[in-house]
Amino acid sequence: MEHYTVEQVAELLGLHVKTVRNYVRDGRLPAVRIGKQYRITKQDLASFTGLPVAAAPATRPRHAEVSSIVQIDGIGRGDMDRVSTMVTGALGGEPHGVRVQFVYDEEREHLKIIVLGGLETSAQVLRLIDALVRA
Repeated sequence: MEHYTVEQVAELLGLHVKTVRNYVRDGRLPAVRIGKQYRITKQDLASFTGLPVAAAPATRPRHAEVSSIVQIDGIGRGDMDRVSTMVTGALGGEPHGVRVQFVYDEEREHLKIIVLGGLETSAQVLRLIDALVRA
């Protein structure tokens, strides 16, 4: 049997949490008290609203991404080619949850590397860039 918390019922019905608690305390919305919290069955909620109840919204798993711009000044065309080739080769063309783009201004010897993607893979790409720039 599926149960909802007062907070979930409030979200489903678009009501304030205090309003739902008042309905429970007044006996208008049947609920079971477990510890300090109320639980409302799906059937009781459907009876209360007169409508079938949609499933409670599932909590989305956490997802974090990185957006980084690495700026390298004073890098010649040959070194820029080496860095871009090594980074692109390390990714192997397969989707790794990261995208890398290179923007080079040859006149100013200025390279920007844009890294977008998951935390760990982006960190690995940034470590690789660091090692290549230091070499």
